[in-house]
Amino acid sequence: MSKLKKKIGLAPGSIVFTGNRKVDKVLIHHVQYDSNNLTERVLSNHSKSTLIKSDELLIDWYDVRGMHDTELIGFFGSTFDIHPLILEAVVDINQRPKFEEYAKGNFILLRSLVFDPVKLELKKEHIAIYFNDQFIATFQEDESDLFESVRKRINVDRSRIRTRGADYLAYALIDETVDNYYNALENIELQIETLEETMIENVDHSTKNKIHRLKKELLSLRKSILPLREAIANFYKTESSFVHDDSRIFIRNLYENTVQIMDTLESYRDILNGLQDLFISEVSFKMNKVMQLLTIISVIFIPLTFLAGIYGMNFENIPELKYKYSYFILWGIMVVIFVCMIYFFKKRKWL
Repeated sequence: MSKLKKKIGLAPGSIVFTGNRKVDKVLIHHVQYDSNNLTERVLSNHSKSTLIKSDELLIDWYDVRGMHDTELIGFFGSTFDIHPLILEAVVDINQRPKFEEYAKGNFILLRSLVFDPVKLELKKEHIAIYFNDQFIATFQEDESDLFESVRKRINVDRSRIRTRGADYLAYALIDETVDNYYNALENIELQIETLEETMIENVDHSTKNKIHRLKKELLSLRKSILPLREAIANFYKTESSFVHDDSRIFIRNLYENTVQIMDTLESYRDILNGLQDLFISEVSFKMNKVMQLLTIISVIFIPLTFLAGIYGMNFENIPELKYKYSYFILWGIMVVIFVCMIYFFKKRKWL
């Protein structure tokens, strides 16, 4: 029974991980900072007692790498007073990107996307972000750090991110994820350009397969970006007290980036549709050229076969057979017919 089916019949808020285990050991990266102070530590899922909510005016960022430990996720919920429906969505990798408001915090789901140019497929990773005034928790499937550049910015003294609240950190994390979408689109664009150059020189069966796979991955990309655009729009429009006015202008810019990505995505889909039509046209053209050549060969040999058939009959009285030069005359007639037909076809530009 799949893990998705195991959720059937369970009460809302049940924590059931629906993905594949990608890490052996769950690690928790904790960063605590303000404009003047910064502390970092790494915890394991066995050190739950060290998960504490700070009473100081510092930003607490807990980054969990690995989602399969549902007991740890549940402990996070009880420690930091996170709604059960949020915890359920955190470990359900089949959830679409969304933004939700709760009384004690806001919740964002999204996906990290990386395009593999060798396999021509998108690698997806489920990401969950929960934040309120001074606290933010992120959950990643894999042990690799998707937010490395944000972490580097936090390490810079008096950087903008160090002087702002958890809502701005949430924006920065989403922005980092969206920036990777540009990288995926750039890699897809390179593949499309390669396909265009290939089709100019030669069209084969592998070209059709590549077009089909790229169209499939663009559709998958669209399914991730379209709901994310809606989620970021809700993030921008929210009246939640956990989102401050000075962060909204950045969130608006993030929304505009998703709109631009969608426009680029649609243009790539149109290009691939055009390449698919071009592929069909090229295959049809090559087939027509082959059929044309075979037809011309058949037409040339029809009169030659007719003559050969006449003089291949087993009648006793065929006067020409007694003539000394009949064989050479027949060959001459056939050659003349052949040359005249070739000249005619070339004049009509059929050859």
